[in-house]
Amino acid sequence: MIDIEKLLAVELSLQPVQVRNALQLKSEGGTVPFIARYRKERTGEMDELQLHMLFDRHAYLADLEERKAVVIDSIEKQGKLTDELRTKIEGCIQKTELEDLYLPYRPKKRTRATIAREKGLEPLADEIKAANAPGVRTFDLQAAAAPFVDAGKGVASADEAIAGVADIIAEEIAEKAEHRAHLREWILANGYFTSDVKPEFAAGSTKFEMYRGYKIKAADIHPHNMLALLRGEKEEILTVDLGFEMDPVVAYLRDKEIHSGASSIRDLYQNLLFDAFDRLMRVSLAGEVRALCKERSDRESITTFEANLRQLLLSPPAGMKPTMGVDPGLRTGCKLAILDATGKLLEYETIYPSRSEGERKAAARKLGGLILKHGVDLIAVGNGTGGRETETFVAEVLAALDRKPTRVMVSEAGASVYSASMLAREEFPDLDVTIRGAVSIGRRLQDPLAELVKIDPKSIGVGQYQHDVDQKLLKKRLEETVESCVNYVGVDVNTASRELLKYVAGVNTTLAKSIVTYRDEHGPYRNREALRQVPKFGPKTFEQAAGFLRIRGGDNPLDNSAVHPESYPVAERILADLAVQVEDLARDPEKLARVKPAQYVTEKAGEPTVRDIINELKKPGRDPRAEFHYATFKDGVNEIRDLAPGMELEGVVTNVTNFGAFVDIGVHQDGLVHVSQIADRFVQDPTTAVHVGQVVKVRVLEVNEQLKRISLTMKKGGAEKGGHPKHHGKKEKQAEKTPHYTLADLKRRFENR
Repeated sequence: MIDIEKLLAVELSLQPVQVRNALQLKSEGGTVPFIARYRKERTGEMDELQLHMLFDRHAYLADLEERKAVVIDSIEKQGKLTDELRTKIEGCIQKTELEDLYLPYRPKKRTRATIAREKGLEPLADEIKAANAPGVRTFDLQAAAAPFVDAGKGVASADEAIAGVADIIAEEIAEKAEHRAHLREWILANGYFTSDVKPEFAAGSTKFEMYRGYKIKAADIHPHNMLALLRGEKEEILTVDLGFEMDPVVAYLRDKEIHSGASSIRDLYQNLLFDAFDRLMRVSLAGEVRALCKERSDRESITTFEANLRQLLLSPPAGMKPTMGVDPGLRTGCKLAILDATGKLLEYETIYPSRSEGERKAAARKLGGLILKHGVDLIAVGNGTGGRETETFVAEVLAALDRKPTRVMVSEAGASVYSASMLAREEFPDLDVTIRGAVSIGRRLQDPLAELVKIDPKSIGVGQYQHDVDQKLLKKRLEETVESCVNYVGVDVNTASRELLKYVAGVNTTLAKSIVTYRDEHGPYRNREALRQVPKFGPKTFEQAAGFLRIRGGDNPLDNSAVHPESYPVAERILADLAVQVEDLARDPEKLARVKPAQYVTEKAGEPTVRDIINELKKPGRDPRAEFHYATFKDGVNEIRDLAPGMELEGVVTNVTNFGAFVDIGVHQDGLVHVSQIADRFVQDPTTAVHVGQVVKVRVLEVNEQLKRISLTMKKGGAEKGGHPKHHGKKEKQAEKTPHYTLADLKRRFENR
């Protein structure tokens, strides 16, 4: 079997000791955030991405080793395991490679080849295969087949015997691992997807119009195109096929399998090779290539989803201040929720600013009164239906007040999902779902991370074909992303919800509930050590979680920092040598400039850890997220009909896909900045140029009110070069520049690493 640790070191460009230590830490119950943050000396400062890659690949290889044992046992029981075959199996590092080797020995249903063997034709097949050698010049097939004619066995003639032999040899050739591997890669590199809209759907009647008469190389297809094809096929709107030229395939097999100089053998092989591929390989290989393209599309789409989710979760918080959440409503009224500086609901009301002039005035008085009564500093207005009208109304009310809270439009994506969830019902059992929605909108402005973790990531509007990709992989990756973000920011243990706490390293749902219950029963935690009193909060959990749990205003200022309790002695030595308190360093961090990390290295705290301690002492308790800022939508532009080409607007990026970025410009319909319009330079990957939550300046290129499509540009010079592509327009397949991949690239990209 393979040396997994050695292979991982080579594949991931790591030192063997890094691999060994990281795997050991994980086996001891270490979490990725903890290992990455507090065990840098052991891992050589591997980051979370490297650790996830290492652990995922290790799990894959461990599964592969188990599968190898099953395969070897199966072949051995058949009496067909040779030393050469065992060596090949044990050397496999990919599951497809192993399954190709196992294919000839896998139990199968009766085939034409097995029927031929049952008729006693295998000796004739061996004789003919022996004649397929370079030194053979003549061979009489009919004479060789004559002894095998036996009506009792179902062989009525020499031609029937030869046909049966052809079935045997064709199956053997079709199951050769080296042929399947080569042809799979060849189809991947040279095959092409074609699609068409089914005849019963008229032109322009479906969302898959661009895939009418569509053709693209399998190696070049973009993830969103691949997933769209498969969705259209599933919805029975598109017919999708994977085509390729047969001549190069047959030529390859002919070159590899025909060696005899005897014309009878060569002619027999010419025919059976075509049959071997067309009947036994073509459909399965095409299916495998489709699956590989789907897998690549899944992984790239999930990676994009991860990046978007990370940016959204790490959106700058407006701060824990008195806040009003507003869930807009034209006919049913606007729901107002007043939250205190901890996010606690204080009061709620419904106002009707859109039904009559009298009700509008009453709504203004009520809104203004609530703002003054509770000293509201922030107003979060949902961006759903009626959002811009409600924002305008709020602005009118604020104009007449001395108090001027910050007014922000907030995305409502997923708010309705939260409002109807069990979690929301448990917290607010007596409230209407719309009031719960207003609470969620307000809390999103206060602290996006703390509120968005309560919602299934697939429901918050930053995905791309998220319901079409591998759901198990998607769930795993998104949970890892949420966990990473929560631990990066840290959690205030005295205000955090159960939903937020369960993502802290080492904490699960049950323990999160216990932490909150203990807090409710005994009051706020005064120090990190008090966490040890929580039932089931054992030493290992404390080790993993303590550094990510913050206690503001507690007994020890270090408890409000990312310094782990195990490193407090080091931090205290530094403070003592500088003769300062933590609070002093926060005001004058330059005092730490003269500290030499090497002087404070201990057996438990190496230089990387000491550097982290010094950096944390410079900014104890500071939120690592960026400073809060927001987009200002243009007055008078509330609906798509208010837009006009050339109009310059400010907006916020709501989603980034492989083909561009969607931007909220305040008209209830996000506009698309195609990848070709993101910058004045060439951009291949939109995520390298823009991110979710970014405030951007855009210019309107085109508006299609009927289809609700808005084309935007971020280019300073507009779309002079090459015009502006329509969103998912029919020419996209010609306009998009797609990369060309070598076979080595394809293998690396498509194999399940």
